[in-house]
Amino acid sequence: MGAPVVTQDAPALPPPRLKGRGTPLRERFFRLGLWASLAVGVVFLAGLLLYVVVEAWPRLDSRIWSNFPDIIDPTNAGAQSAIMGTLWVIAFTAVYCLPTGILAAIYLEEYADPDRWWNKVIEINIQNLAAVPSIVYGILGLGVISRGLGFGQTVLTASLTLSLLVLPIVIIASREAIRAVPQSIRQASLALGATQWQTIWRQVLPAAVPGMATGSILALSRAIGEAAPLLLLGGLTFITFNPTGIQSEFTVLPIQIFNWISQSRAEFVALASAAIVILLVILLAMNSLAIWLRNRYARRW
Repeated sequence: MGAPVVTQDAPALPPPRLKGRGTPLRERFFRLGLWASLAVGVVFLAGLLLYVVVEAWPRLDSRIWSNFPDIIDPTNAGAQSAIMGTLWVIAFTAVYCLPTGILAAIYLEEYADPDRWWNKVIEINIQNLAAVPSIVYGILGLGVISRGLGFGQTVLTASLTLSLLVLPIVIIASREAIRAVPQSIRQASLALGATQWQTIWRQVLPAAVPGMATGSILALSRAIGEAAPLLLLGGLTFITFNPTGIQSEFTVLPIQIFNWISQSRAEFVALASAAIVILLVILLAMNSLAIWLRNRYARRW
């Protein structure tokens, strides 16, 4: 027998170095352009927020959320009906779209066969519907939900229309959160004898909660600022009562702001600015909740 052949590993090559010293001039200009673009956006946003707060400062008191709209005396007018209408519409939008979107995401990620033609059609339609302008959903809600189904100009019609608007966003965000869960978690659960549904319910969904909650709240944040579809649905601009159910007439903050800003007297400009601040506070509260949920339940794999 011959002597064993001893092989040696090739020596490791040093990492390649870029020619020249320092950062290339082209990269410096590119970074400068990025910082300039960021600065322009931040400066304009800060200026806009400062302008709105300054205009709203005389009316940022309890009257804005405790009083009802008043066309004759704007000094005592408020936006209570618009605030309550916004909360009613967004609450029922969440009730309708979140379970539907999450269940659809579970089906598409865990059960659907990607080779089946109907699943391909569903995925293509979800991607396309996410880019449809909101005014189109307003036309759909007016023709089908309000007139076709006979629901009229009510909270139910508005919440169903906004649910259709944000449903593709909820589905896409939930699918991405479910897809981010490692396959090894599923395989380990199935290897221990759990069924597919037990694996999804006890392993996949708890791990996907941060991404799903963040995407859902951001989708509702988009819905809360929509005015175009609700204008088509007949959201009234002057209501002096709060909604009492899903069959009640309604108004929301974006519509109330649109009505006040179109008035000629300066007092209504301050009212509109105060309503904008209230809407921004609600949006910031929802976004803060999304950030807290993401940080609270996030897992590192």
